[in-house]
Amino acid sequence: MTKRIRHALTLLSAALLSTTAAACSAQGDAAPARLGSSAAGAPAGTPGASTPAAPAGKGFTLVASGDVLPHTSVIKRAAADADGDGHDFRPMFSKVKPLVSAADLALCHMETIYGEDGGPFSGYPAFVSPPSVADALKDAGYDGCSTASNHTLDDGAEGIARTLARFDKVGLGHAGSARTAAEAARTTLYTAGSAKVAHLAYTYDTNGYPMPDGQPWAVNLTKQDKIVADARAARKAGADVVLVSLHWGTEWQTEPDDTQLELGRALTASQSGGRPDVDMILGTHAHIPQAYEKVNGTWIVYGMGDQVAGEMFNYSGARDMRGNYGSVGRFTFAPPAAPGQRWQVTKAEFVPQMMDLDAGKVVNLPAALAEDPGDSEYETALEAVSEAVLSRGAAKDGLTQGR
Repeated sequence: MTKRIRHALTLLSAALLSTTAAACSAQGDAAPARLGSSAAGAPAGTPGASTPAAPAGKGFTLVASGDVLPHTSVIKRAAADADGDGHDFRPMFSKVKPLVSAADLALCHMETIYGEDGGPFSGYPAFVSPPSVADALKDAGYDGCSTASNHTLDDGAEGIARTLARFDKVGLGHAGSARTAAEAARTTLYTAGSAKVAHLAYTYDTNGYPMPDGQPWAVNLTKQDKIVADARAARKAGADVVLVSLHWGTEWQTEPDDTQLELGRALTASQSGGRPDVDMILGTHAHIPQAYEKVNGTWIVYGMGDQVAGEMFNYSGARDMRGNYGSVGRFTFAPPAAPGQRWQVTKAEFVPQMMDLDAGKVVNLPAALAEDPGDSEYETALEAVSEAVLSRGAAKDGLTQGR
């Protein structure tokens, strides 16, 4: 090789090294803005790849269900299942346990209060239930329950105290009733995925029972200003997601009433700093399934129906099977795209259920029909629940039937 050729190769090599160094320097300056992202067909870190990084954090699934209302017949069934040793409600929830326990956060509605361990217990009209209901809820996979209902004061302050003490003993959270002013002022918070989730609960009335003397905070009553204030306080307490349980509506009416519609619109429209104050509303009380609807970008479940109840009779005095139908709401939440934005519901589902009085169990209807497609009673129940849940067009917003 001549000196002239070697000199030419040296100059070419130097030029290539200079170009490569410049390119590496430019790419290194831009890399942090594109870390972990990629454009379609381009590997991460390639110049021109500008898809934003996936949001930090871990999403979660929420399961919520309707009224647990142990009538006298239900209490007797639990006594039979306990073989003479108290009351065992665990078999009652065994068919929905796989659904409930699979969720990152599962919330129920405990409509009644508890008595002493040995009783006496009662059903309608003033309910006093065995404390072992809480043990069964925990065993089924529930993390907590709303406890504000028109029956919360059926046995006064003592009933509230016994109920919440049992919840504490078995490890269930609770929202909506309280033993002290400090407890009433405290926000109920859960951790689900990487989110802090607040649970607030309120009832339209307490069947005319007055608040216990000196305890105006014993049960949360439904007042729009208070709900908004509590939701904003929950945010300040660190809540990423705020869930509001409302015991509301008109019994035996599938359509949400004017109060539900107006309050639902107002609560879902309320914002602070461009962010909704309430992320979801979970309704109970009507005894029958009601619609799901997305209002102002926020899901409202007007009524999930009864989860546990005995034979139900409507206002005409007729046996009404709808009183044993209900739905379980299952919602998948994803972290916000940017700090300060809301957590988004990326999947919305309802799972029809039924309290099968002959079997003494709450039944996951789609799962049961997958095993026995010919059960006409279950088919009728599933069709009725689905019709009610979808009656306000929730399918167009992505609500689907789950299992």
